[in-house]
Amino acid sequence: MRTHLRSFLEFLRFNRNLSVHTVRAYESDLTQYLSFLERHLDRPAEQIAPGDVDHYAVRAFMGELYDRGLTRASSARRLAAIRSFGRYLRREQLIDREPAAMVATPKQERKVPARLDIREVERLLASPDATTVLGRRDRAILELFYASGLRLSELVGLDLEDVNLSSRLVRVLGKGGKERIVPFNRNAGAALRAYFSDRETLVARAPRRAAARGRPRAAVEPLFVNYRGGRLSTRSVHRLVRRYVGATSARYGISPHALRHSFATHLLERGADLRAIQELLGHARLSTTQRYTHVTAAQLMALYKKTHPRA
Repeated sequence: MRTHLRSFLEFLRFNRNLSVHTVRAYESDLTQYLSFLERHLDRPAEQIAPGDVDHYAVRAFMGELYDRGLTRASSARRLAAIRSFGRYLRREQLIDREPAAMVATPKQERKVPARLDIREVERLLASPDATTVLGRRDRAILELFYASGLRLSELVGLDLEDVNLSSRLVRVLGKGGKERIVPFNRNAGAALRAYFSDRETLVARAPRRAAARGRPRAAVEPLFVNYRGGRLSTRSVHRLVRRYVGATSARYGISPHALRHSFATHLLERGADLRAIQELLGHARLSTTQRYTHVTAAQLMALYKKTHPRA
């Protein structure tokens, strides 16, 4: 089974063109599944054939996840990975039927996505110190996040050539290697323009380090860089956003993804078409975008309870 898992991951990487992060998530989920099968069938994974696994084993695995206290969303993600693996094994004619096809997906909890209101967003965007190099960089990051609704991985993956300041457009490589063009507003454009001169200062030291180590400078020019001139990591940007949110808002659970939620919610509240928001966010399915209609419904209910005399 481990050999088949390695082949499946290669298939995802090269045939499905999935991102490194997505493939890594598949590998983590399915490795846990194989470890469970070793205990459940009492033999090493190398001695487990695909046909040895039935839907009872998959249900037992889901039961173990429940006993461990995993959320329904986490359990559903692991089941989806097992189903994808099963479809691959069937396509390779290693099994006749997918054992996970007969296992029900855990019912998902409908939670209102965490987001900021307009005033909180205004305070957040004004919080970086615009008199410092890193403060101007941070403001450009926050402005672009809210102006475009990018995912965290999409923002840190941007290169200098992906941004068109004159047209206020950014080219984004989203999930599954799908490319899309997203507009941004004048405030984000001004913040980016102010950051660009500072960026040259930050990257000026990068060529000297590369030459000292005997390596040529990479042709790719990352848009957002750290104080050493290298590309900012997702962890650094996540920590950056958390720090500014903590300084300007008492709301809990606000992350870079919550800025994406805020972007979509505020567009929807002002009458934007749901399909247009889907295109801007890069969602493959409209049902994913429709979760923001629950935000509006929750706000309407709160308003009703607050204003109706008999509520």
